[in-house]
Amino acid sequence: MDLRQTLQAARVAARRLASLTGPERGNLLGDFASALCEPAAKAAVLAANARDMGAAREEEKAGRLGSALVKRLSLDEDKLATTVDGIRQLARMPELLGRTLTHRVLDHGLILKRQSVPLGVLGVVFEARPDALVQITSLAWKSGNAVALKGGREAAESNRALTKVAHGVLAKHGIDPAAMVLLEARAEVDSLLGTDDLVEMVVARGSSEFIRYVRSHTRIPVMAHADGICHLYLHSSADPAVAARVAVDAKCSYPAACNAMETLLWDAGAGAALDACVRALAERQVELRGCAETCKRHPHMKVAVEEDWRTEYGALILSIRQVPDLAAALAHIAQYGSRHTDAIVATDAEAASRFLAEVDAACVFHNASTRFSDGYRFGLGAEVGISTDKLHARGPVGVEGLLSYRWLLYGRGQCTTDYGPQGRHYIHKDLPID
Repeated sequence: MDLRQTLQAARVAARRLASLTGPERGNLLGDFASALCEPAAKAAVLAANARDMGAAREEEKAGRLGSALVKRLSLDEDKLATTVDGIRQLARMPELLGRTLTHRVLDHGLILKRQSVPLGVLGVVFEARPDALVQITSLAWKSGNAVALKGGREAAESNRALTKVAHGVLAKHGIDPAAMVLLEARAEVDSLLGTDDLVEMVVARGSSEFIRYVRSHTRIPVMAHADGICHLYLHSSADPAVAARVAVDAKCSYPAACNAMETLLWDAGAGAALDACVRALAERQVELRGCAETCKRHPHMKVAVEEDWRTEYGALILSIRQVPDLAAALAHIAQYGSRHTDAIVATDAEAASRFLAEVDAACVFHNASTRFSDGYRFGLGAEVGISTDKLHARGPVGVEGLLSYRWLLYGRGQCTTDYGPQGRHYIHKDLPID
């Protein structure tokens, strides 16, 4: 089938997914988790990923692939186990689809309800992370949506192996495999962007340049997961030990992640906290690039240039800048940040409160690593992406961000002409929501 026919079939499959009961949806997800743990399926997935990794490393040696992308491509047993745990977490979560959000009496015998419903068909274009395919698919099923996925070419074999498992689970439950479509050709992205009559939302995960391309080539609403230029700011009240622990986790636990810290800002009065961070980061072999004031204090550092403040390294590289005060830190983040995740280390509650109130980002943390910005860690089970937009959904996007709602009205033959100054009056009384 061509893409339009495939997406038309996906719309039909989406209606079947949406009609499942909560327990049926839980069983579907539970079976997906179990299928990924079956020895034969697990071996096939890991072998496919090993082939992708082998080809990617050759591309990296030739300078055609970045090291951060190659790291994101890896899918080992531990990462697969974490992904499976996320599916099971989703399966156990309360049912959000079909939930009554508003229950209101307009008049006697005239009852209004607002109810959550799926979007329909999602188009998701994502980077070379095969575990993202599993997370996105699971969230689509939990929210009653069909999904068309386009992963990076580097993960082609991994994505095919995972799709085979997913299709087997759908078939077991009598659901058309069109509920989960894997697109492989690069040209299919442009074709997908032209199907605004079939696809309700595109989730675009990638660079700011890629996000701009997607938005300029489609009339479909776009949810963007753009650059992750995340900051950690050391206030003058920062505890050095806390600062060092948070900085190491934010930079070193997974440097290729979009929620990894890329710039460390330090208040002029936070020298001790900076020193603790520099020692701890140097022990982890992080390449440090400092502004002039930072290099005066730590002469061994490379000198940072303007472009460093705008760079998402995705590697063990960190830019460090001294700022005179909290206002200057806020100004730097406003100018260079990507509205993803920013954090402050401070014992001063007033300073922390101001930081949380004024930083314009999807996630803003106090005395905690930027790496907590994650659907699994937030208890969402998984995420289709971390939205750096403000409309519809923001931050890690789980089931709730994949739902819309509709209004249901139950009457007894009432007409609008029955109401008015000389007629009946509305009651507008809210009822308890079950």
